[in-house]
Amino acid sequence: MKILITGISGFIGKNVARNLLKKNVQITAIVRPNTNFKRIAEFENKVKFIEIDLTNIATLRNFLSENAFVQIIHIGAIRGGRKFTKQQYFDANVNATEQLIINAKKHNSKFIFCSSVGVFGAIPKELPANNFTERQEDNYYHFTKIYAEKIIQKHVLNGLSAAIVRPAITYGEGDFGFPFTLTKLVDKNLMFLPNHEVKIHLTNIELIVQAFNKLSEIDFKSGTAYNVADLHPVKLTEIVDFINQELHQKKYSRHKIINVKFFDFGEKIARFLKNELWVSRFELISKSWYYNTQNSYTNLGLKHIETIPNFKIVTNWYKGL
Repeated sequence: MKILITGISGFIGKNVARNLLKKNVQITAIVRPNTNFKRIAEFENKVKFIEIDLTNIATLRNFLSENAFVQIIHIGAIRGGRKFTKQQYFDANVNATEQLIINAKKHNSKFIFCSSVGVFGAIPKELPANNFTERQEDNYYHFTKIYAEKIIQKHVLNGLSAAIVRPAITYGEGDFGFPFTLTKLVDKNLMFLPNHEVKIHLTNIELIVQAFNKLSEIDFKSGTAYNVADLHPVKLTEIVDFINQELHQKKYSRHKIINVKFFDFGEKIARFLKNELWVSRFELISKSWYYNTQNSYTNLGLKHIETIPNFKIVTNWYKGL
């Protein structure tokens, strides 16, 4: 079976590709030109690499016009907070997605798209957020994911076989995103906590791999979107205590709890400076964000994983750095 995958050099894509290679499949991976080879070295002689920048729509279109696949797993994207122009974001996250969709529909291929719970905004307007929750274009990255999902649903009406996977913030060994930053701040005693309850909903990388693996194997209802996260959200204070316990064998200092108004002030400054990355950082540790994942567990049979104690994979990896 011939599979095309994008985003193989990233955390999610790399783990999904590792799982696919356990099967009798032929994988072609689109990678950005000049990608650091260390990021994809493990796939050498196992995967066929095609160097195309997803912002280069003409080159992507030419490649797709000459190739067909049984499945297209589209994970690659420009993530939020990066220093790219809006046009580059739109080309990589929307226009490239549509080119892949056109190819999938032309060849009756299965199309599996990695979106984000960010379509509900950094902080959803209702909790838990579900497939009917209002979308929020609170930053340009989220806007592009919302737009891409709309294009998918339009093509589903015209015969495209597609499923959408929306991971919450993902944790696992080798990822330097939010979970790593949280762990580092706790370790350095620099993590400040708001003086009210905050619940967050993280995703073990194993669940993301399971979701893509299952969708690759089953006949799904086209157009279905799956919010993927651990079985239950956790209180921010509990995960911070767990991290500190793993690193320093004690609970985190309660002297680091401050009035939430300081987070609100920091968020306002970040918005004034139009710094989307820092806006998200202030929001993610001062407001609750969690999701309805029922159809993912019911339809995809995901393993029941709780963030605590499974977050230990991050703290163990962190201690080894």
